Amino acid sequence: MIPELGHFALVLAAVLAVAQSSVPLIGAQRADARLMTLGAPLALAGFIACAIAFFALMWSYAVNDTTVVNVVQNSHSAKPMLFKITGTWGNHEGSMVLWVMVLGICSAAVAAFGRDLPSALQARVLSVMGMISVGFLAFILITSNPFERVWPPPPDGQGLNPLLQDIGLAIHPPLLYLGYVGYAVTFAFAVAALIEGRVDAAWGRWVRPWSLAAWSFLTMGISIGSWWAYYELGWGGYWFWDPVENASLLPWLAGAALLHSAIVVEKREALKIWTVLLALLAFALSLLGTFLVRSGVLNSVHAFASDPARGVFILALLGIYVAGSLALFAWRAPAMAPQGHFAPISREGALVLNNLLLCSICAVVLVGTLYPLFLDLLTGQMISVGPPFFNSATFPLAIPLIIAMAAGPLMPWKRAQLFPVLQRLWWAMAITLAVFLLALFLSGWAVLPALGFAAGIWLIAGAAADIGDRVGVGRTRLANAWNRAKGLPRAAWGAAIAHAGMGITILGVAGMGLATEKLVALPPGGSTQFAGYEWRLDGVRDFMGPNYTARKATITVLDNGRVVHVMEPSKRFFPTGRTTTTETAIRTNLIRDLYAVIGEERDGEAVLRLHDNFLAPWLWIGSLIMALGGAISLSDRRIRVAAPARRRMENEAGARA
Repeated sequence: MIPELGHFALVLAAVLAVAQSSVPLIGAQRADARLMTLGAPLALAGFIACAIAFFALMWSYAVNDTTVVNVVQNSHSAKPMLFKITGTWGNHEGSMVLWVMVLGICSAAVAAFGRDLPSALQARVLSVMGMISVGFLAFILITSNPFERVWPPPPDGQGLNPLLQDIGLAIHPPLLYLGYVGYAVTFAFAVAALIEGRVDAAWGRWVRPWSLAAWSFLTMGISIGSWWAYYELGWGGYWFWDPVENASLLPWLAGAALLHSAIVVEKREALKIWTVLLALLAFALSLLGTFLVRSGVLNSVHAFASDPARGVFILALLGIYVAGSLALFAWRAPAMAPQGHFAPISREGALVLNNLLLCSICAVVLVGTLYPLFLDLLTGQMISVGPPFFNSATFPLAIPLIIAMAAGPLMPWKRAQLFPVLQRLWWAMAITLAVFLLALFLSGWAVLPALGFAAGIWLIAGAAADIGDRVGVGRTRLANAWNRAKGLPRAAWGAAIAHAGMGITILGVAGMGLATEKLVALPPGGSTQFAGYEWRLDGVRDFMGPNYTARKATITVLDNGRVVHVMEPSKRFFPTGRTTTTETAIRTNLIRDLYAVIGEERDGEAVLRLHDNFLAPWLWIGSLIMALGGAISLSDRRIRVAAPARRRMENEAGARA
């Protein structure tokens, strides 16, 4: 009965989405207030219907209902309850139900918190979001029904992919979807503005919190996925330029550019056309990632589905949404002439440079990801584009981007002079140069890691210089500066914290450039020297897990005979699905990670792969600080609450008439 209720709720959500996509839009075109006001209740009802469907599927997983095909294919009675619950979205069908529920949450949020929006704009935004919901609900009902029944029911399920039975992968998809679907809101605002033919400072202020929230969630989702790859896959790294990893990076880059561009629209009413285009592209790249993961065109540990029919359906949705919005953009863009003018050397100019570099990196990643697919399609030739290409192609673009990130916030709006900015950054430049030379010497003249350390310190120092300049450090007494700091807008603190977080992440990347590893075969009781420690293999034993068996090694790490760590890497075998996974052992002091992986056993010896990863934890600490900076900015009421200025002006104009 519960699965039927969930299926009915999906059908009801589709009907409500059709109404939401048409009724408010008609009302906005006719200036009919009664029809426009129906958009909010339709969005709220659609969200409730999607939530019922999602929790019905979760219930089916929790009770291991083997009459549901989706549960049979992705769950098992022996699986721990936590992973039964998270298995709800650990598969293609369930993840798409999560997608439409998050989309319903966003629509309901626009309906509930967009009361300061002009009625026509809110109606059009909700209508566009309804159109997006229609496409994805149709996709679920036609190609990916999660409530399909099987009879007679099998005695048990086939189990979830063991790689996905992990807390990191339990958290990663919801955060990623909050980011992806958050860009559906900025997309809807852009399309609504194009329909209306109006983009102004108030529109930029409405778009900014949504782009900030989506970017923050996407940052957390990507960083947790990277963390999972680091500790679960046992490869010793954190980012492999996997095509599906790239698919999540693309909207993050476009979204970062959108976030900065929206600031210029809000402050100066410039870059209107560019900002609208970025809002369209950020969501288009989110849809592209969905297509790559679910079309079967990629082989990846991240891929959810390999059904070409589903891929064609999503490709059709991608074509409709993207081609339709770009056609509307081509029609309306010439009328949206910018009003604000600024000199090349100004804060606006720095933000434009920031945008160009972010979009250039995005283009490089997009070409490197899609080129092998098109080459295979056109010629049948299969090639692999990997880290050497991406690293060498993005590095020259990243350096000027990092320089601009520190200098830009210190520039005044409209017109600036470069020399005063450099004067305020002289101490940051001195520290950066000293760090570069010191890193170059200590690393044995490794230039790229030294540049990475310098870049990270430059960003952190630049963020500190921004705050110091705002509160008057060096120009006033410390007591006055402290009082100014307490009154500084949270948006300013958030931006500086996010930039510093990026600097910390870059330091982690640079540190990983100095990582070392050793592959060794040891008998029980044998030892080896690595990273300044003695690593002793005490033994290898079998043990039983809730739904797997495992071989676990016990490794004692000693420093001059003193026990420092005891590490227990293992290999797990899951009888259901006959899959083997690697469980790494990591010991960290937040400066370096000691990392051990057990491999095959032969002739009484176990193969161990040992890593010494310098500053590895800073990769994810920095990412979380970036997301925290976004959250702090979002907590600033001036950003979070939509600007009522346009509505007040319209009401005053109506009253005078």
